[in-house]
Formats: sequence, C-alpha cells, structure tokens
Amino acid sequence: MEATYHSMASLFDQLGLNSSEQAVEEFINRNRPLPGSIELHNADFWNASQASFIKQVIDDDADWVEIVDHLDAMLR
Repeated sequence: MEATYHSMASLFDQLGLNSSEQAVEEFINRNRPLPGSIELHNADFWNASQASFIKQVIDDDADWVEIVDHLDAMLR
C-alpha cells in the first residue's frame, strides 16, 4: 500500500479554507500560539465539521495525520 502525501494546501482545501500560500500563512499567524493544553481539534477557530475531521484523522492515524501534525506544530 502506497503512502499518500498531502500538502498543507490540500489540507486547507479539505477543511474548506483558502489554501493559497498567503492565506495559510495568515491563518497560522492569526491563530498562534495555540496553548499546549488545547488539543488541535478543540481549538476555537475550527467549525464543528473541521474539528471533527481533524479529530478523526488523529484518532484513526489516517493518511492526513502527518500534515495535520505539521499544522499543529506550526500553530504552537
């Protein structure tokens, strides 16, 4: 089984967010630092659907998990 690579832009597309490089950078700058005590899916900047997707990715260790982990690190 081949691993699927997902980019930050494709993650933002999946979340229904603007995926341009500038928009991703602005999102990260606007929402960091995310306190270490808050799990990524519980951050207040997600809507219910986005939070559910992120939680499911992490819980299932899905093929999106690497890029979700990278976003989490960028927000810390």
